[in-house]
Amino acid sequence: LLKAALRTLRILSRDKKTLSALVTDSALLTLGKLALLTTNDTSDEAREQAEESLRKEAMKVLCNVVYNSTWAQERFSALNINWSSPSSVQFYELRLMFLITALRPELNTQLQQAGGVSILTAALESTLEVQWKEQYECALDPAAPPISPEASQRIIEILKILFNITYSNHRQDLTHSVVIPSQPHSHTVNLLTALPLQCLDVLLSVPLTPNSQQSLGVNMDCVHMLLLFMERRLESGDKVKEKLTPILNLLTESCRAHRETRLYIRKHILPPLRDVSHKPEEGNTVKSRLIRLMTHLDTDLKHCAADLIFVLCKENVRRFVKYTGYGNAAGLLATRGLLGGQGVRSYSSSAQYSSDSDSDTEEYRQVRDRINPVTGRMEVQQPDPMEGMTEEEKEEEAKRLITLFSKLSRDNIIQPMGVDEEGKLVPLQGLGDNPMTEDAKTETETDEGADEEQMD
Repeated sequence: LLKAALRTLRILSRDKKTLSALVTDSALLTLGKLALLTTNDTSDEAREQAEESLRKEAMKVLCNVVYNSTWAQERFSALNINWSSPSSVQFYELRLMFLITALRPELNTQLQQAGGVSILTAALESTLEVQWKEQYECALDPAAPPISPEASQRIIEILKILFNITYSNHRQDLTHSVVIPSQPHSHTVNLLTALPLQCLDVLLSVPLTPNSQQSLGVNMDCVHMLLLFMERRLESGDKVKEKLTPILNLLTESCRAHRETRLYIRKHILPPLRDVSHKPEEGNTVKSRLIRLMTHLDTDLKHCAADLIFVLCKENVRRFVKYTGYGNAAGLLATRGLLGGQGVRSYSSSAQYSSDSDSDTEEYRQVRDRINPVTGRMEVQQPDPMEGMTEEEKEEEAKRLITLFSKLSRDNIIQPMGVDEEGKLVPLQGLGDNPMTEDAKTETETDEGADEEQMD
């Protein structure tokens, strides 16, 4: 009878309109006792005596109530909850903890102070059955069976909780949103994006083996797995923002922090230019897919893709335009105030790059002068549209174009823009008192005066 009642409550608790009877202290305490969350006797023996199915049903009801009721979230956080030990942690207990950490972020600090990170890390190691070989290296058993679906579900919940806790404390400067997907690899990437940058050093601390991927003598196996993960996400094509934003952020920060990582990823994404007969965004390579994302409708996604390539180019404007074309690069350059081509990285970037030059291939040097900097490809030479026109006809054509642009501007169809001293786009009218504009005027007047003297 009790089991049937709990199943009924589980269904009813999905509807916010029927929650009034369940959002009381006595109801929450009763459900907590049935789930063995509020009893002081949390030994394995006591848990074995309680019927497992009853505990699960009570936990499901609690999850629904906490999810659908703000009042229940506040009251539940005040209850004396006894969570399972890492060795016997259950899926629905983890799901409830995830809901609490997601819906009540202010409680994450309390959970950290109570040793939540250590408990959850131990639970993760226990579920994965990790056997440590060295400080940052675990012993792998090729004959070990695959992780069971039940263990995989628990792993996902633990990773989600750890992400909620660490994200709120260490990475509040992340400007791009992260949406939790439903695969263990995705949650692992999300957790890595939320950790302090110095924690990423562990990814490069694994000793080299004969079959390891490496860069400058450093093991790149972990970086290679992340790179393959990003490539699979690029190929999937659906929910690109949710799937790509975390991994793009992670690789960008890793490249900023570690020269070995940047060199390894650049070798795979931005190999030396040879064939420039096609636009950079054309094709199915990782580079072309990322460059296509640089003009995506979603602002966060296009900035993430552009940031990664910009860092791979050592945040050098000339090199960035060379690999992407000015048309694709304009968005990031405008955001960073680099449209004027300034090479100074004064926009909160603390990365230190070596001063080595970007050597061009022989194929690129042969056609460099024929490359259109806007499209980033070698253009077929076009006939001169003014060929055969007299000077008077050219002047009349120029006046006609000026008149057309002036009309479009007056009708607010277009707005003439210019680049200010900070390298940002501003309305052209606002550049009247700009020293750069005044310098340009002075230079023009000087040139005109020199021409008049020559005529005299």
